[in-house]
Amino acid sequence: MKQVKKKDTGGTVAIIQARMGSSRLPGKVLLDVAGEPMLARVVERTQMAKSLDKVVVATTNDPSDDWIVDLCDERGYAFFRGSEYDVLDRYYQAARVYQAGVIVRITADCPLIDPAVIDLTVGQFFENGVDFAANRLPPPWTRSYPIGLDTEVCSMDALERAWREADLPRHREHVMPYLYEQEGRFQVLKVDHESDYGTLRWTVDTQEDLALVRKIFEHFGGRNTFSWLEVVDLFKDSPDLAEINAGVQHKSVYDLDDRQ
Repeated sequence: MKQVKKKDTGGTVAIIQARMGSSRLPGKVLLDVAGEPMLARVVERTQMAKSLDKVVVATTNDPSDDWIVDLCDERGYAFFRGSEYDVLDRYYQAARVYQAGVIVRITADCPLIDPAVIDLTVGQFFENGVDFAANRLPPPWTRSYPIGLDTEVCSMDALERAWREADLPRHREHVMPYLYEQEGRFQVLKVDHESDYGTLRWTVDTQEDLALVRKIFEHFGGRNTFSWLEVVDLFKDSPDLAEINAGVQHKSVYDLDDRQ
């Protein structure tokens, strides 16, 4: 089986990390969300971003992820296969193959990822001339965008330096912490929204999360073109939606997969 699909010159490349071996909800990236695999929702919503030159699925060499490659082949998505647990290496190698100058990190458990939020974060990255920009950072920072719209942007030079220098397990598994953990190591920008929606949880780690995003997509008729602000309005009209996954504990960059 080929390691790479559709190699070509990149530019600003979104890399979506995806694997079947989730610790809390195995196989979640291919679970059905209103008639489509969740990964397809993420890829196709990401592809709507105008700031991107390429969207790539970065999966692993584990045989269980052949299912992801099959989906990519079927849908014509660009993909790369690499390390299962050294996700920083997987990103770096994928970025090299697709000749990325700027990397946008997206995760496959965020089916509500919003192209306008991606474009805003990428735009702020370029406008401010930083090494790394994100619309979420862990404590002691705060977040104003819902969990599930997470977008991280860095230069290839910054990613390569992290790949060479980072040696802590959390740096390798969570890809970007080396870029923002130490003040002054890189130029870092956090992109905020004027209103605070940081307590909303729209990512998928559990069955409760999955039930919520299914309800959201069903409300919008199974289409991909609704915006995150339309979902905010839906939550304002139906506050009980937030109760569906209110008890789920969000994982942090300090949580590591103990199966390594």
